Amino acid sequence: MAERAIIHVDMDAFYASVEVLDDPKLAGLPVVVGGRAEDRGVIAAASYEARKFGVHSAMSTARALRLCPKAVLLPPRFDRYGEMSGQVFAILREYTPLVEPLSIDEAFLDVTGCERLHGPAEEIGRKLKRRIREETRLTASVGVAPNKFLAKLASDLRKPDGFLVIAADEAPALLAALPVSRLWGVGRATEEILGTLGVRKIGDLFGVSRELLERRLGTHAADLLSLARGIDDRPVVPDAEPKSIGAETTFPSDIGDAEELLGHIDRLVERVARELREAGYEARTVHLKARYPDFSTVTRARTLPAATDRTAEIRAAARELFRERLDRRGRPLRLIGVSLSGLVRPEAVQGELFADPANDRARRFDRAKDELRAAFGPDALRRGSQVDGGPEGSDGSDRSD
Repeated sequence: MAERAIIHVDMDAFYASVEVLDDPKLAGLPVVVGGRAEDRGVIAAASYEARKFGVHSAMSTARALRLCPKAVLLPPRFDRYGEMSGQVFAILREYTPLVEPLSIDEAFLDVTGCERLHGPAEEIGRKLKRRIREETRLTASVGVAPNKFLAKLASDLRKPDGFLVIAADEAPALLAALPVSRLWGVGRATEEILGTLGVRKIGDLFGVSRELLERRLGTHAADLLSLARGIDDRPVVPDAEPKSIGAETTFPSDIGDAEELLGHIDRLVERVARELREAGYEARTVHLKARYPDFSTVTRARTLPAATDRTAEIRAAARELFRERLDRRGRPLRLIGVSLSGLVRPEAVQGELFADPANDRARRFDRAKDELRAAFGPDALRRGSQVDGGPEGSDGSDRSD
């Protein structure tokens, strides 16, 4: 059986790089993309100039500006990033249909057997890197290897603007000297457990008995030992189905009024329900997320009797979760979020024998609203409860893959 050929492509500081592309005067400056500090915003991306000061994504904007007072803070322009991402993925799909998006700016490609059309994997990787630079004027780091783990490691090791090939027979020696945190699945908690066993580098794993590793880590131990040898059999899965669709908002100041919070929940429901329909899914479970002023966070969920894409059903479930599970605490909130999981295609859901005309009318109404918002903007239609809901905070949406 021929050895697989996997490529990992990761755009460098993507959001920040797009901003510099559109405004060359920003070149060389510490550029950060995110919400305003006064709105309790967070950083979505940081240029490498900003990263030298310790700024990174998911950090609060306030902290980022303390670390780098001269940072150029820009609001996110997701439509523009999506446009540039589409150009990049169009290039990737010219070389193989087996493209697995990990995010808007990162993907795996399986180019096994593509040699006759495009040359060896290393040549394909170099072509991708060159074409992305020439056609988008952005840089990508590219890793080539016989599996997903090694390909991603290869692109990470040489960022930014990097290129690295890791051959199967080179992997064990290379891995042995790297920190154990480089292994997939080793987060802070697992790293601490391994540290108590004297495991700090990947090679140290082989100095600990398998039985002891399994006692401390359970079945995860076998996965780590395979990765430590450079073994990873996971396939590249093209266009993986999303696991959830969600949105959340952080308020400029804490909100304790229940009706005002419900207005924010209604807005988020309208947004995620519209995204659900646009993506062609129905959802089985509604999740409500709340964060308190002390940063403690709770999440509550309700599984619906049947999967739906109807705004009214999702809104009712979200409101019930708030009233029954969160409002009783009587504490103000700094963030509220709504997400949907258990996503299924409508054709995968068995229909009712006799369709309810009211349900059919509600679905047509939702789709009519979607069309109006697409034509005239997201605020073309608003519920009465949303008109006086006050200023919204920094919204962020997520579609997890």
